[in-house]
Amino acid sequence: MPKLAANLSTLFTEYKFLDRFEAAAGHGFKGVEVQFPYDWSIDAIAKQLMDHQLDIILLNAPPGNAKDGDRGLAAIPGKEAEFSSSIQLALRYASELSCPNIHVMAGIIDGESNYCRAKTTFLNNLKLAAAMASEHNINLLIEPINNKRSIPGYFLTQVPEAKKLINEINQRNIGLQFDLFHAQIMHGDLEKLINDNIDITRHFQVAGLSARQEPNLGELNYKHLFNVIDSLNYSGWIGCEYTPSNSTSSGLGWASDYGITVES
Repeated sequence: MPKLAANLSTLFTEYKFLDRFEAAAGHGFKGVEVQFPYDWSIDAIAKQLMDHQLDIILLNAPPGNAKDGDRGLAAIPGKEAEFSSSIQLALRYASELSCPNIHVMAGIIDGESNYCRAKTTFLNNLKLAAAMASEHNINLLIEPINNKRSIPGYFLTQVPEAKKLINEINQRNIGLQFDLFHAQIMHGDLEKLINDNIDITRHFQVAGLSARQEPNLGELNYKHLFNVIDSLNYSGWIGCEYTPSNSTSSGLGWASDYGITVES
C-alpha cells in the first residue's frame, strides 16, 4: 500500500505553517515533505515532528532568489558558489531533521543554445554535492518539471534525460524525483514510464490534471498507478503535492483507501 506524505507547502495552508504538522498527523499522515523550510528554525520543525510522530521525507534546496525568477541553481553557469552554499544549508536542515532526501532544482536556462553549458554545470555541481551529501547519508534528487504549464525554460523536463544524467553522474545517492503530474504533461504512457525508471526512482509525487488539484480530479487513474508502483516493490513514499480545490480536509476522500481520514 502506498505510503503517502503530505506536502506542507501546498496542503493544510488554511493553518499557519507550524500548525500544519498537527493537522497532517490528525488525518493519518505519517510522513511530510516541505518545499522550502528555511524561514523556520530547525528546532521548531523538529519539535513538530517529534510531537506528532512524523517523518520528514523530502525538502528542497534553496532555489536562489525566487523574486528574481530563480527556480534552482544547479544548472546555472556562474552561480556555482551560490549553489554550494544552498546545498550546505539544505544538508544542515536535512541532517538535523533526519530527512533522507533533498530535491535539487536545476533552474531556468536561456534557450536551447545554452543547454550544453548548462548540462556541464549541472553535472559538475551534482557530483560535488553528492560527495557532500554522502557524508550525511542523504540522497539528492532531480525532478523533471514540465515547461509547458509550470516553469517555462526549465533545464530538466524529460524523465529519460534525467535517467541519462543520473547514470552519467554515477553516484549512489543521486536519484529521480518522479512527479507523475509533470510526467503526464510531458510524456503520457505513465505505466511504461514508471516501469522503465523504477530502478532510479527514490520518491514519487502526485497531483490531478489539469489544475494540479486532488489526484482524483482529472484524467489520471491513480488507483491503477499506485497498484503498478506497488507491484514493483517500491518501498519509498509518495508525496501529495497538490493545491486543494477547497479545504485540504474536505478533499482527502481520495486517500481513504491508504490510511488517510477525511475528518481528524
